Amino acid sequence: MSTPKSPSPQNNNNSVKSRSTAGIAPTEQDSKNLPSEPSMEQLLEALAAQVPSQSAEIEGLKTWKQDLERLFQFLGDRRVLIAVMEPGTFAIRYANAAFCRLAGWENTPLVTQSNNGWFAETGTTLLELFEERDVKMAEQLYRRHLLHWVFKQFYQIDLDSLRVLDEPLTASVKNPQHREPKFLEFWFGSEQLKITRIDSKIDEFVDVPLKLMPVAEREAWLMQPNQLTNLADRLNLDNYRVEGLLLLEGFDVTVQEQIRRLTQLLIDRNSMLRPDKFESIDGCLRSLFHADGTLLLRPDGEQVQLLVAKDDQKLQPIVYSMQSLEASHFFKATAANQVWNVPDLRRECETECDRALRKMGTRSMLLLPLVVKSVTREGCGQRILGVVGLLCDRPNHFNNIDAQQAQELIPAFIAALRQAMQQRFTHIHNIHPAVEWRFAQEAERRSWGLPPETIVFPEVHPLYGISDIRGSSDERNRAIQTDLLEQFRLGLAIADAVCQTQTTHLGEQLRLDLLDYIQHLKEKVTVDMEVRAAEYLNERLEVYFDYFIQCGPTVLAAVEAYRTACDNEHKSVYSDRTRYDRMLNLIGTKLQETWARWQEKMQQILPHYCDIECTDGIDHMMYVGKSIDPKFTQFHLHSLRYEQLRAICDCGRTVFRLQAESQINMELAHLVLVQNTTIDIFHNENTEKMFDVKGTRDIRYELVKKRIEKAVEKNEQQRITQSGMLTIVYSTEDEWEEYQQYLRYLSREGWVEAKVQTGTVESLQGVSGLKFARVRILPDTKSLAEYREVTVVSD
Repeated sequence: MSTPKSPSPQNNNNSVKSRSTAGIAPTEQDSKNLPSEPSMEQLLEALAAQVPSQSAEIEGLKTWKQDLERLFQFLGDRRVLIAVMEPGTFAIRYANAAFCRLAGWENTPLVTQSNNGWFAETGTTLLELFEERDVKMAEQLYRRHLLHWVFKQFYQIDLDSLRVLDEPLTASVKNPQHREPKFLEFWFGSEQLKITRIDSKIDEFVDVPLKLMPVAEREAWLMQPNQLTNLADRLNLDNYRVEGLLLLEGFDVTVQEQIRRLTQLLIDRNSMLRPDKFESIDGCLRSLFHADGTLLLRPDGEQVQLLVAKDDQKLQPIVYSMQSLEASHFFKATAANQVWNVPDLRRECETECDRALRKMGTRSMLLLPLVVKSVTREGCGQRILGVVGLLCDRPNHFNNIDAQQAQELIPAFIAALRQAMQQRFTHIHNIHPAVEWRFAQEAERRSWGLPPETIVFPEVHPLYGISDIRGSSDERNRAIQTDLLEQFRLGLAIADAVCQTQTTHLGEQLRLDLLDYIQHLKEKVTVDMEVRAAEYLNERLEVYFDYFIQCGPTVLAAVEAYRTACDNEHKSVYSDRTRYDRMLNLIGTKLQETWARWQEKMQQILPHYCDIECTDGIDHMMYVGKSIDPKFTQFHLHSLRYEQLRAICDCGRTVFRLQAESQINMELAHLVLVQNTTIDIFHNENTEKMFDVKGTRDIRYELVKKRIEKAVEKNEQQRITQSGMLTIVYSTEDEWEEYQQYLRYLSREGWVEAKVQTGTVESLQGVSGLKFARVRILPDTKSLAEYREVTVVSD
């Protein structure tokens, strides 16, 4: 069917003449000025009467119109969508029944139906149907079509190999009869357009040497990303007259696009079990299958969890035993391993779960079993990851087409659920990189529906150490005492001012109570007194402030001084405790930074697990062995043990620098616990700890870890840890020989003194036979000298 060019635009409405001929969409005002469209017959007759010279073209249009009528009559209610538009304005002149249904125009004043079964549209443009993003894409596609013909006609450059005219576009179509948008995949047919360049002197591509390029090089250049779009944007459409009609051919791809978008949603990085994502998936499924709700059933050991999204209710998991579901539709679906249609739940309602769904109003279901193959010691089998269900309140709702579409979604649901199960397992804990591989391995197993296995690392060597602030509790109590005494003295100043202003026996007794409390604070302060003292002042003094401020300027000034001193988040005098907290935080931060630098070096020796905790100082727990890294050797073990000692000595030097800079006045003691025998560790999912020891043989090591910090010498009854010193605790002569060598190396490098103090540890509860060696950590004389030099210069 050939499409002749339209008559000259000179008889069209003048307000849109320039825009239409230039291929530019009219403005909103232009659209308002457009007259109502006459029928095709009336238009052709009027043109023939007014422009006799164009009678041949008009006869051609009549022939073309007859061909179009026959085509639309042939298509009838077929699925192919066809529309005929003006170029540039995209004003739709004709559209077949399928296009009108997609746009929601049936039975509306926008269209009229001829006897031959085709529709004539009046005034609406294609772009009015599209979302804003798709409007831009359609305009760009149209420009590329014009570029194809401009290159061919004015530059003799053939772009057929680039298939510009075959490029499809998928757009979202607004349909007033549906809440959800429809999707249209379409092609433009521009073969019948006639393009005339108005001013031949204007050349948009004069700076592009297209004709000078070899054909292969030019095609390669044009195929670069966005190259054609950039060239099309250069077109000066005001310099072109575009005549004829633009054809649109397409298909309704709403279902395919919904499936594609749902699949993309399922496989993105976020877990499908997140409430916001589950809600999005639920919305997509309801729209695609016209369902009233969705469900997700997941096995969890001997139980299953059922999540139902229906009637805008919050997701509340319902737990059933696996045994109770044996006769349910869920088990039937997984046993058949295919999409399972339940036409009427009222007729087949055998289990408690089925009855619960029926009570929610569900009549029909479409179940998607998520089953994967697995290999076990018993041979090949199947593992159930879960079941996705679509719910409807009407019986016999789902059909074979729904089942086919649901089958397409099963691989994406399996991938999404496996990913969610992996994320749920691996994101519970902050997993150390050295052992992450084992957790990922277990997450992979569980994502295939395999039963959980405990993560165990057998025969690892433990390396434990601690840098503890000596006397931190006493220092904290002194800070509490200083702040409380200051606050009580401010309170006493208020009571004194009140008693000087007026005679008050109650005020005098209050004053004497404050003096007694101050004397008590001077003698001793405990942590519980911090709370009791604050309550005392609030109930015995601050409660009277509203009255006190009326007793004269002296009392008012005393109350204001008290309130100013307590104007902070703690509502009390907190200056000395703030200094203590800052000091503690500074020590912890600097020790963490020091340890992090050493850990980076130690991980390069051999990957190993390391966990640190910061309370009053810093303590670390390292595990190393073949079960963590197969490359492990005794050399790696001894290297890490020596580096551990060097790292702790550097932590000691960090404290020395803070003391020299007068940033802290606290002392730290350092300890390393030695054990040559290996232990087995496992990940206990029921505790907050990453690893626990396995077996009674290894519990002894944990007991020593918890109690060694407070241990004392057997003879002197003094703490085995001393300020500024490194204490090594061991059990056997072999351990001592190894670490005696390390101490010699440390002394040679200038980390510690050569003098070593030794002794026996007083028996701990359940543990005896421990010994210790202790050396003094030496400051870094070079850095201290540099600091003193800088200090002198600044003074």
